[in-house]
Amino acid sequence: MRKMQKHIVKSNRICIGLEDSKRTWKICVRCDRMIVHETSMPADYEILYSYLQNKFPDCQIQIMYEAGFSGFWLHYSLQSDGIECIVTPAHKVTQPKVSKVKTDKVDARRLALNLESGDYSRCFVHDRELREDRQIIRTLNQIQNKITSTKNQIRKFLDCHGLNKELAPGAWRSSHYASLKTMKLRKSLQICLHTYLDLLDYLLEVKDKLLEQLKELCKKEQYSKSVALKESHPGIGWLTAIRFTLEWGDLSRFPSGKHFASFTGLTASEHSSGEQIHRGRITCQGSGKVRSWLIQSAWRAIKLDPVLLHKYQSVWNNSGSKKKAIVAVARKLAVRIRAVELSGQPYAIGVIE
Repeated sequence: MRKMQKHIVKSNRICIGLEDSKRTWKICVRCDRMIVHETSMPADYEILYSYLQNKFPDCQIQIMYEAGFSGFWLHYSLQSDGIECIVTPAHKVTQPKVSKVKTDKVDARRLALNLESGDYSRCFVHDRELREDRQIIRTLNQIQNKITSTKNQIRKFLDCHGLNKELAPGAWRSSHYASLKTMKLRKSLQICLHTYLDLLDYLLEVKDKLLEQLKELCKKEQYSKSVALKESHPGIGWLTAIRFTLEWGDLSRFPSGKHFASFTGLTASEHSSGEQIHRGRITCQGSGKVRSWLIQSAWRAIKLDPVLLHKYQSVWNNSGSKKKAIVAVARKLAVRIRAVELSGQPYAIGVIE
């Protein structure tokens, strides 16, 4: 632990780099372009807050830490107590090219230095209520993955024991799985099969409860208008609308449609120098799940909006690729979603711009 130089930090702006882990936090404090204190403490907010109040009672405090496994609860706690907190993307923290040492202590020093010099990127942190409501979407996605996995396990179980000869080929509906409950098997196999089927029934019940909760969120005052505007777009129903609303939050934070398209990861990557221009695949930054919802909506939208259909056919004719064409439509749809949200007017089908 470095002894703090109190005469330097008194009434000054101090910059704190915090490297968080599950058990301990490494702290580095900078003031006037020098390190004035370093310490380590248990990963407990009460201890951190007490440390800040005791050591820097009259100082303007800024804290920065990397976004990671712990989410944003620390950010909310510090902000609620009047302490400025900045969350930075871990992949955008600048590092010396010659550095061969990486420890929590070194990372805390780097965060403090970047914060003091202003050389950092800031994560946009949604309000706490929206993030908690958004967890329903994330949980629904996880439950849907478990449902798919359980269905696959049932099919593989039947294949493994030669029980699939009289069963329907291709995709199954709920009635197909229900009919398995009457199948006559030996005791051991019947116990296993019913275990899978009971698990599937439970997961489907949980999914229905989460969908009901999402329907209630659509009526919530802070989401209802945004959901209604998104539903006015071709190819977007209530479920996709509330998903976009909870995942994106306030779209006015994007200065232009191009910025929002870049945020969705649907813009082309580029590696150009001088007169040579090379554009590659889409950047795929952001949520892949949200991007897949946009693509699915775009497939439905081209059947309803002639302008989007024309965009699809134009890109398809020029590139010869249906995939590139539907990505272009999804990008255009995303830009229009932002424009409609900012204007407050429902989507008008057939309008070119």
